[in-house]
Amino acid sequence: MDTLLAIGTRKGLWLARSQDRRRWDVSGPRFPIADVKAVGIDTRCATPRLSAAVLNSHFGPTVVTSDDLGETWSEPDDAPVSFPEDTGVALEGVWQFAYGPEPDVVYLGAEPTALFRSLDGGRTYELVRGLWDHPHREQWTPGGGGMALHTVLPDPRDARRVNVAMSTGGVYRTDDAGETWQASNSGIFADFMPEGQQYPEFGQCVHKVAVDATNPDRQYLQNHGGVYRSGDAGRTWESIAEGLPADFGFPVVAHPTRADVLYAFPLESSMMRFPPEGRCRVYRSDDAGETWTGLAKGLPGEGFWSAVMRDAMCVDDSDPAGVYFGSRSGEVWASADDGDTWSLVAAHLPDVFCVRAAGV
Repeated sequence: MDTLLAIGTRKGLWLARSQDRRRWDVSGPRFPIADVKAVGIDTRCATPRLSAAVLNSHFGPTVVTSDDLGETWSEPDDAPVSFPEDTGVALEGVWQFAYGPEPDVVYLGAEPTALFRSLDGGRTYELVRGLWDHPHREQWTPGGGGMALHTVLPDPRDARRVNVAMSTGGVYRTDDAGETWQASNSGIFADFMPEGQQYPEFGQCVHKVAVDATNPDRQYLQNHGGVYRSGDAGRTWESIAEGLPADFGFPVVAHPTRADVLYAFPLESSMMRFPPEGRCRVYRSDDAGETWTGLAKGLPGEGFWSAVMRDAMCVDDSDPAGVYFGSRSGEVWASADDGDTWSLVAAHLPDVFCVRAAGV
């Protein structure tokens, strides 16, 4: 089985294929005059369906799909994602694709902050009104990258349960298929709030959330400042930042099959968004965040002053797992052994927004 790696950048989409996850055939760009901030690979289909969020500065945002592993792409005649007229807003961008336990159901996280759902495998989408009409919505504010819903986590055990995360609003969950939503940020520290108000019900600048491979109630969260773990599906959170060189960062990724294994890419601070000491390091925990190990074999040991964005790190579904990340300086790295060793997939690409991988 080959591995397909989709790389979304500020100037289009690249696709890389490999038989051993060490030597890669890289092709692209596709959509070279557009931002590609989100890519999805739906492996529930006999042939995986690719979805890409394409943002053209002239024509605006849309979603395109491919059923032949990226050889050709199609877009419906009508806009596949759009806000109803009564909302008074227009789609500014797409940040996330997520696949639930139900066939043909695809979730999409959008900007401005909204959740959409598709019932036809990602061809067309409808707004999830329960979240859009939430009384907190008017108080959600843009993060540094925009006012976006960037994380969607359907519960693999129960199609009615979905967690989402946004900047800035925090984590919200539904247990009734999106009819009602509850803020789920208990324990997350908001350092930008006044003293005495730093654990608000909502308003945290959550950067990313991931779900443990074997226990969906265990989740991991990278905040604007802080790294957290939940044991109750996001209702409450506790810090697991001790042992990391810094608690600021964007991505957090869970191992696809091993319990309690997660990955992070720490940055010095919110003001200095580069790895501590300019050393490129992925950090892995094998015990749900109790301890951390820096993974560096094959990565630049010094002079790496770039960053990795919230969706620019991922894993594949192989054993041992492939781990991947792309940088704002256009480098993409891959590990075929759970992160122990690394090799370069591509260099000198545009700013990497997202990477997604799957066996095909």
